[in-house]
Amino acid sequence: MTKNESNPKSITLVIASKNVHKIREMKSILSSIKQLDILSLLDFPNYTPPEEDKNSFKENAITKAMHAAEKLNHWVIADDSGLIVPAINNEPGIFSARYAGENATDKDNRKKLLDKMKHLLDNDRAASFECCVALASKEGLQKCSCASCEGHIIDIEKGGDGFGYDPLFVKHEYNKTFAQLSSDVKNRISHRKKALDKILFAIESIVN
Repeated sequence: MTKNESNPKSITLVIASKNVHKIREMKSILSSIKQLDILSLLDFPNYTPPEEDKNSFKENAITKAMHAAEKLNHWVIADDSGLIVPAINNEPGIFSARYAGENATDKDNRKKLLDKMKHLLDNDRAASFECCVALASKEGLQKCSCASCEGHIIDIEKGGDGFGYDPLFVKHEYNKTFAQLSSDVKNRISHRKKALDKILFAIESIVN
């Protein structure tokens, strides 16, 4: 008997990601909704996600959510997110995860960013994390919301937690990078938290 069968009020929600850090973060943010049985693409090894070839975070999030919902026949939540630095033509933007190449590691991406920003000082190091989250069912898109978190990029990595560009990003009014903050604090102030908050009501209405 599956968890869903043992609890008929439980709703399966699939996080359309294989990134263990992102999955953990989203599960923590969604933990307040007790009736959710949260899975991820790690639970569907035979599923092949679509290419992230759109021109915006919003379009990519919607594409991922709708594709997974149709193929897996479950409610799906998908996000697309990245870092924007206005002083370098809004890079890395939608290419944040593959900034230094298709098979680049987070470390490779951070190194490329630091190299490109090494001549920038003070206000020119302003940056923002952007996130769009889409909720879909097999019937199609239900809701999509976007949010941002503003701050700046420091010139040396700090902190051992987090992932992606977290060791370089300091949010306004904070003196620690995202990688130095506890997960509880980060999950209260992040771009992903803000975007998820905007669709929590939609998710709760599904459960109820």
